[in-house]
Amino acid sequence: MPTTATPSSRSSPFNDEWLVQASTGLDHDGRKLLAQAAQWVSHPLEGLLAKTGESMAEHSAAVVHILAELGTDAATRASALITVLPVTTGITGAATSQEALRKQFGSEVLTLVQGTRALLRLGDLAGQANDNAAHGSDQKEMQRKMLLAMAADLRIVLMRLASRLQSLRWHASAKKPYPVSLARETMELYTPLANRLGIWQLKWEMEDLAFRFLEPEIYKTIARQLEEKRVEREAFIAAVVDALKHALADAHIAAEVTGRPKHIYSIWNKMRIKNLQFNQLYDLRALRVIVEDERACYGVLALAHSLWTPVSDEFDDYISRPKPNGYRSLHTVVADAEGRTFEIQIRTHEMHQFAEYGMAAHWLYKESGAKGGKVAATGGYDQKLAWMRQLLAWDKDAPDSASILAEPTVSANPVRSAKKAGPTTEPGEHIYVMTPQARVIELPAGGTPVDFAYYLHTDLGHRCRGARVDGQMVPLLTRLTTGQTVEIIAAKSGGPSRDWLNSQLGFLASPRSRAKVRAWFNAIELQQRISQGQAMVEKELQRLGKTAINLEQLAQQLDFARADDLYVAVAKEEFSLRHIDHLLVPGKGKAADTTPAEPEARVYGSGVASVVKTGKSGVLVVGVDSLLTQLARCCRPAPPDLIAGFVTRGRGVSIHRYDCASYTALAERQPERLIDVAWGDTGEALYPVDISIHAQERNNLLRDLSEVFAKLRLNVVSVNTHSRRSLAHMVFTIEVKNGEQIGRALTALNELSGVSAGRH
Repeated sequence: MPTTATPSSRSSPFNDEWLVQASTGLDHDGRKLLAQAAQWVSHPLEGLLAKTGESMAEHSAAVVHILAELGTDAATRASALITVLPVTTGITGAATSQEALRKQFGSEVLTLVQGTRALLRLGDLAGQANDNAAHGSDQKEMQRKMLLAMAADLRIVLMRLASRLQSLRWHASAKKPYPVSLARETMELYTPLANRLGIWQLKWEMEDLAFRFLEPEIYKTIARQLEEKRVEREAFIAAVVDALKHALADAHIAAEVTGRPKHIYSIWNKMRIKNLQFNQLYDLRALRVIVEDERACYGVLALAHSLWTPVSDEFDDYISRPKPNGYRSLHTVVADAEGRTFEIQIRTHEMHQFAEYGMAAHWLYKESGAKGGKVAATGGYDQKLAWMRQLLAWDKDAPDSASILAEPTVSANPVRSAKKAGPTTEPGEHIYVMTPQARVIELPAGGTPVDFAYYLHTDLGHRCRGARVDGQMVPLLTRLTTGQTVEIIAAKSGGPSRDWLNSQLGFLASPRSRAKVRAWFNAIELQQRISQGQAMVEKELQRLGKTAINLEQLAQQLDFARADDLYVAVAKEEFSLRHIDHLLVPGKGKAADTTPAEPEARVYGSGVASVVKTGKSGVLVVGVDSLLTQLARCCRPAPPDLIAGFVTRGRGVSIHRYDCASYTALAERQPERLIDVAWGDTGEALYPVDISIHAQERNNLLRDLSEVFAKLRLNVVSVNTHSRRSLAHMVFTIEVKNGEQIGRALTALNELSGVSAGRH
């Protein structure tokens, strides 16, 4: 940030010559706006220095030059001048100052200035925080996303990139050390962002300058190793391009030929990644040739190999064998008569378009590592990136440039048109907020402090009782916005409130948070049922004088995998305590009837005997005659279900469905008690089957469900139902002869509005 203004002997940089260069590409109104902004800031910036010693006036003037080279509009250039004014001038302070700025320059400039200042505050916050909190590639990616999300107008990002580049340039020319933290931030945040936006000229220069300050010795070593200076290398590229263009013209091949030398950081990065020595690099200089069709690609390749000597083992045909991400191009390395090597990339316009804007965009396969470019640009963040790259690559003079943005009408100024055509915030987008340690957290749009707490840790979410946002206490249902810093105030113990699950109150926006709250209450409810059921079982055992019995073994004898499952079934009245009496007290009879001790619901049917009442299951035990069998209550098998048998102690063979969870647990614990079973002659026997129904509560719901069973003439043996927050869960026990009747019943139930039915 700027220091206090001091007298300056130097003249203002905002002179006529500067204005002519800074107004390049602008119309009369644009030049007038820029001149007005320069006059507005010239006096406040006079003699004002940044903490680094850089003149703020010269900094802002140079930033505008960079933005002019990028072809930005007048509002962007004017905003870049005004943004550097210190806050103490009041330009964006009180409402009257904002109104004065709006009156002088319009709401568009005011919005850009305010947005840029917000990003500056965010950068200061992140810089003051503990760097370890924001360590890691994921956190850096979150910071990039937050930067883009805060920049509702992406011209703000351009201003930030241009300002950072100018700071690097000044430190390099003044030969003053650049802060390591800012150089690292440039490499981790700003250069990848410039790369993704396709602003290559800013990316390359920022990389080289930041690398120069981060690794000065390595930078100097590579610089010395380069046989030619950059100017000489560029001259060599220009000569090669000219030679290739003449050869293509003689061969009547229409092509666009461009070239650029490799930069020092690019050279070092390739040496590091591929573990190569400097003399092993073949592509210190590179050409790109774009032609009309694939046939021309191979024609250019043959022509290049005839002009220069191809380097063996340095040819890749990604046209016939595309990369996994779909990237297609021809890559070859050739050497001239003096032995100087350079790379040539050859592709069609379609291939180039895909490589630049499609899934195989340069940044995707360069930055995502082993994943290649398989990440589709479907999110709002990636859509913004794709849109911005197309904007920056748009040739203003091209007659069909309007088609790039797919807008019906486009003005003469591409940046202004793209701003109007740019993406808007979709409901499904995310917000990015920070912890006090500058860790960036991604939340759904509309996220609250409670969502934030659950994202950090489930237990912190349960104990969340308050929150500070940017240092101010706020209600827990406050909707957060990108760039805010959130601090959670938590109790030492406790749990969530049931109000958090009420969608109308708005405490939670994240399905992930809502699921965690539900899981907490479900766990509490389950524990309560276990305690209740255990007390009921122990009371029954006391009455029978069997208090010394092993409860786990008792549960297994009753076809439950664990004692807790028995307790829950007893508490929910799905299992009668009299079965314990039948099992433990001789002479009480066999515990065959497992029907809940509740009154029968409405019954329809012909009165055919149920297997529950007759005890005749119709199941044959393979290899054994006359064994007692009973249908397991946990899964209620019915023909033609795949079934399996488990030999119980004293109650014969328990018949389970083959996919029953209880049977699986019993089989793992006691595999020697498994036995093969199969359906025999079931005749007209009726089998009890549980149908689970989930539905929205409404009037006449139970009547509609009952009518389905009545029309199908199915006996309804029992109904167990409970409701919670307008949702009803019902378990109907019906009697069927076979699986066909079950299928018809489920089909009819699922045709009812708001009803979801399935086998229990």
